[in-house]
Amino acid sequence: MLDFRFIKDNLDAVKDNIRDRFVQADPDAVVSLYLERNELLAGVDGLRQRRNENAQKMKARLTPEERTALIEEGKSLKEEIAVRETSLTELEQRLAAETAKLPNMAHPDAPRGREDKDNTERSRWGAPTSFTFKPKDHVELGLALDLFDFDTATRVSGPKFYYLKNQAVFLELALCRYALDIVQKHGFTSMITPDLAKTEVVEGIGFNPRGEESNIYTVENTDMCLVGTAEITLGGYLAGQIVEKERLPVRLAGLSHCFRKEAGAYGQYSKGLYRVHQFSKVEMFVFCAPEESDAMHDELLALEEEIFQGLGIPYRVVDTCTGSLGAPAYRKFDLEAWMPGRGEGGEWGEVTSTSNCTDYQSRRLNVRYRDGKENRFVHMLNGTAIAVSRGIIALMENYQQEDGSILIPPALVPYTGFSSIGT
Repeated sequence: MLDFRFIKDNLDAVKDNIRDRFVQADPDAVVSLYLERNELLAGVDGLRQRRNENAQKMKARLTPEERTALIEEGKSLKEEIAVRETSLTELEQRLAAETAKLPNMAHPDAPRGREDKDNTERSRWGAPTSFTFKPKDHVELGLALDLFDFDTATRVSGPKFYYLKNQAVFLELALCRYALDIVQKHGFTSMITPDLAKTEVVEGIGFNPRGEESNIYTVENTDMCLVGTAEITLGGYLAGQIVEKERLPVRLAGLSHCFRKEAGAYGQYSKGLYRVHQFSKVEMFVFCAPEESDAMHDELLALEEEIFQGLGIPYRVVDTCTGSLGAPAYRKFDLEAWMPGRGEGGEWGEVTSTSNCTDYQSRRLNVRYRDGKENRFVHMLNGTAIAVSRGIIALMENYQQEDGSILIPPALVPYTGFSSIGT
């Protein structure tokens, strides 16, 4: 969430940001509720002070009449404070609800717009893979090699679920271990995180677990949700904590399953493994001082590039437009890998993203660091090391051979134990 005083002092900029992000929010209501809350809080504090003074007077030598008067005054103050505190609680809930609708401020260099065409391409690595034959998509390749079973998964679990079979199982495990080895080399602490998180943590990270548009699965009759990403559980790792500045930056890497409703996500670009309800992912997460976050964002992007360059998969880096940023993100970069089987002649498809969320999430989760005598909110960043299902797509489609077999990138062979599938 944004700082209340920042909203009040920068109201026009906040309104411009809301317009650039194409969201519905009312910063005027936030400022009005904030000022009303401050006034009510000052009144409650004044009453509490009077109550304390009344209690002190009761300790003195008093006549029966004086004591009776102070007792009556104390009762009256207690009742009035209770009424005011109830009003204050209700007002703070309304303030929190309105403030939660405000997105983070966007980086001044983030492209303005709301569609994919408004994103800006920053760089490319490698040329789109060319073939002497018409390439197949990963679904056709995988079914022929007995690597996937979508039909049985649909009968057992529903649409957009899948079974991985045979060498695809070891390919998933290999991609996870390959990515973890790289990020660990760069100082990240490896973790396997819970697949469930409390609703308050999910909301603190910036996900909405309720409503028709929610992408989050909730567990009935509990305050728990299935995580859509380990960003949730890694971000919650230091919730409510104060970290010594010398510990920063804290770098974590979490392996988890990810569960997403993906409501309405159908069409040719969502087929097969590209957009599914469950997949495995290695997520990177950083807690750092504010002055470090831009450099940390570049570091996360560089790690994502290192991982895909090591796999020899062509990609481009995209600066995401303001209308496509998630509410917590200040700036987001995507890696889009070349997928030869996508569309008619191959297309770019998102395989990773990395976001600098500044202090938007840390204010919600109350993650701070001690800077001398002052406690400040950390900056929080996240980035995909490998989203396995999409990594498998990119690998299979770029390394397919004319006979339908698939070569394994040399960097991955030590992890798979085989150098090809189908030969």
